[in-house]
Amino acid sequence: MTSGTELKIDVVALTDVGCQRTNNEDGFGYDLESKVFVVCDGMGGMAAGEVASATAIKVLVEHFSRSSSTESSTEERLYHAIVAANQQVHQMAQTSEELHGMGTTLVSACIEGRRLLIGNVGDSRAYFMRGGVCAQITHDHSFLAEQVRKGAMNLEEAKASPLQSVITRAIGTSESVEPDIFTGDLEAGDIVLLTSDGLTRYADGKIIASLILSSGNLADACQALIDRAKQQGAVDNVTCLLLQFLPADEAPAG
Repeated sequence: MTSGTELKIDVVALTDVGCQRTNNEDGFGYDLESKVFVVCDGMGGMAAGEVASATAIKVLVEHFSRSSSTESSTEERLYHAIVAANQQVHQMAQTSEELHGMGTTLVSACIEGRRLLIGNVGDSRAYFMRGGVCAQITHDHSFLAEQVRKGAMNLEEAKASPLQSVITRAIGTSESVEPDIFTGDLEAGDIVLLTSDGLTRYADGKIIASLILSSGNLADACQALIDRAKQQGAVDNVTCLLLQFLPADEAPAG
């Protein structure tokens, strides 16, 4: 853990059904006491996607909050919380015909002092913003992203492909799952965005940074990100969770 006083955390989250869907399979959750935050984008027939995302959020937050920092590292706590969410969603999908085949993407953050930890499965993303520059932290577990990383296609070809929704890793679709875990150090003024692909198909890091910087506070910034997706057609649900880290003596702006 890095030295120095802990930072205050301001959090704002919004979810929107978008412009074409009739139900919202996205969701978010957090626990400020244990400093864990999560966004999920569910998938499945009927209401199964909503069940998958809600279940994964509940299990992850509760499991992480119950786990003890004296018994395991924060990386292990986050890893096992994601694994527990996968086990619960998978079990429900196996025991209910209506829920069979359901799953969800998941991106989560937890804070340990001035240390940021990110865990993800699927193509919901985490972005980190400092000094007006916004960069993607996570790697998408999607067919197109993997093709780009292999050099089999470029970004322009990937953006034009009809295979935007094909993901290669998700919560609940297999008995086991392997989340990616990323870590970094925090400074006062840093901002972290957890978001579903309902936003990121319409906004890259530069657009995200511009919208946040031009907003008066975190709540306005969150709404501006949602509005960006809706102005572009928002074919999917859109969820944004913004975290801003403030000096201990500064009150959150909201």
